[in-house]
Amino acid sequence: MAKGASLSGFPEWLPSQRVVEQTMIDTLRHVFELNGFIGIETRAVEPGSSLLKKGETSKEIYLLSRLQEVGHEDGKPVEDRLGLHFDLTVPLSRYVVEHSGQLTFPFKRWQIQKVWRGERPQDGRFREFVQADIDVIGNGELPDHYEVELPLVMLSALEALRPYGCPKATVHANNRKLSEGFYRGLGLSDIEGVLREIDKLDKIGAEEVGKLLVSECGASQAQASACLELAELTATDGAGLRQGFRDLCEAHGIEVGGQAYELAQEGLETLAMIVDEAARIRPGAVVADLKIARGLDYYTGSVYETFLDGAETLGSICSGGRYDNLASQGSRTYPGVGLSIGLSRLLSYMLGRVGAHASRVSPAAVLVAVWNEAGRTASNHVADLLRQRGIAADVAPSAAKIGKQIKYADHLGIPYVWFPAQEGDAAGHDEVKNIETGDQEAADAVSWLPDTLIAQQGVEF
Repeated sequence: MAKGASLSGFPEWLPSQRVVEQTMIDTLRHVFELNGFIGIETRAVEPGSSLLKKGETSKEIYLLSRLQEVGHEDGKPVEDRLGLHFDLTVPLSRYVVEHSGQLTFPFKRWQIQKVWRGERPQDGRFREFVQADIDVIGNGELPDHYEVELPLVMLSALEALRPYGCPKATVHANNRKLSEGFYRGLGLSDIEGVLREIDKLDKIGAEEVGKLLVSECGASQAQASACLELAELTATDGAGLRQGFRDLCEAHGIEVGGQAYELAQEGLETLAMIVDEAARIRPGAVVADLKIARGLDYYTGSVYETFLDGAETLGSICSGGRYDNLASQGSRTYPGVGLSIGLSRLLSYMLGRVGAHASRVSPAAVLVAVWNEAGRTASNHVADLLRQRGIAADVAPSAAKIGKQIKYADHLGIPYVWFPAQEGDAAGHDEVKNIETGDQEAADAVSWLPDTLIAQQGVEF
């Protein structure tokens, strides 16, 4: 007999929790498709050479081995082994290159799928979890207006989850070119290292990040302080962003017109455009926040993190950015921009802190009672007639006492119990009982309709 044992970081939702998850998935898919995104699914495994493209996260890869290979993997380079994908962006880049001849560009795709990451499990963070992604991939070029469109689509998706308890969301945006240009203007050269350390600000605080900038990235105390000052800059409009950045450059002697400044200026203008354009549609929903770094190596432009009002300790639940060099084929590049919702993390929050729950567990609206096993065929016939008309129906598992069958329906949240006509019954008709109100009436399986609201399986909080 199998013994139950939970595995840390690998959640198994109860049926009522799974209803909430599926409702979230259906809602997100609906919003994504309303905005013209096309659904795909990619394989769960990728070559190590592809998975290693993502920088720091590479050390969290789950590698695969067949049983007969266990203990003999050391001689095989990680690049030549297979691993479980830990996000959906790296698989997408491979997918686009392999199928470029069959895709229409710009390629707008949504993908909701499980991923695996060997990080330390903690509240809301799992080793096996579901991500919900949208990306736009260009062929050779990609207009920057998509860097405004995607965060707005994600905000619409999160807005659609608010009836189920999801708090209001705000996207915090930065641009890698702006940060890189500023760092280079200060005289720093380990740009990827600085970005990775700045990305830790919310986790360990400014003092510790400042120490790491000195010890790990070769920054002086003055350079580290300047990096932290840049990270403190926020703005809700392009004019405020430009002024704040110019003031910082002047304060730290960054030469206007120099190569580093011009790179920063390019990122600055893109970020200002994003904030201003987003404000025309959703005022205040997208803000410039220059501590957003995304410590992943392949981002080349805009980067995003999304936070829920009143849930700051949860951290970002939706992140992403622009990547120009992740997918390529010879001289052809496929630049992209995308965002990803940590669906399992958000689900965990909504179940635990908001109290989202299923209005009922079973999708069936009707349980057809069974008077005796000899009459099960008649009960099956009623259920089949209801299903043909789109009414979800189940049949009682046994010909137990009627009270027990009603209790079975109640435990599953099935609102109606159907009683087929019995042989010798003078009335000779079926009846259906609303077990929530106790009302019972004559019914015909070819015409009866349930109350839509009562019959609907949904999520409440």
